[in-house]
Amino acid sequence: MKKSLLGVMLFCSLLYSDSFDDYLKKFDYKEIKEMKIKTVEMLKMVEDGTAQVIDIRFRDEFKAWHISFSKNIPLNELPNRLNELDKTKLIITACPHNDRSNIARMFLMLKGYNVKYLSDGLLSVTDYLKGSNAKDFMEEYKKKLK
Repeated sequence: MKKSLLGVMLFCSLLYSDSFDDYLKKFDYKEIKEMKIKTVEMLKMVEDGTAQVIDIRFRDEFKAWHISFSKNIPLNELPNRLNELDKTKLIITACPHNDRSNIARMFLMLKGYNVKYLSDGLLSVTDYLKGSNAKDFMEEYKKKLK
């Protein structure tokens, strides 16, 4: 997995070398914080309608289980499905941990999107959304959909 992450980063850097060079030159502690979002903050933004969650796992993974408010765009399909992203919202890329979601974030950032990756991963979302947390979240989320 680490080799594939490095390979994608190298590929992105070659494709967008000037943009990526500029990004790296400006990279600092603030960017480390800005590039990530945690579950609770993400859920608040979804409730407010200010974020779109993109689950970048493969279709079979998504079919096995997924978060109801996420949209599945597998990482390998992302370049051809950019038209499905809402440019008026923060795009939050997500996968079980954060490896693929960070690759997707880098790609979208280089394409000019306002994007963060879910740093604690989809597994944390499922852990958080249990019992009354799930009920409370869904009630607020449904209000925003009306």
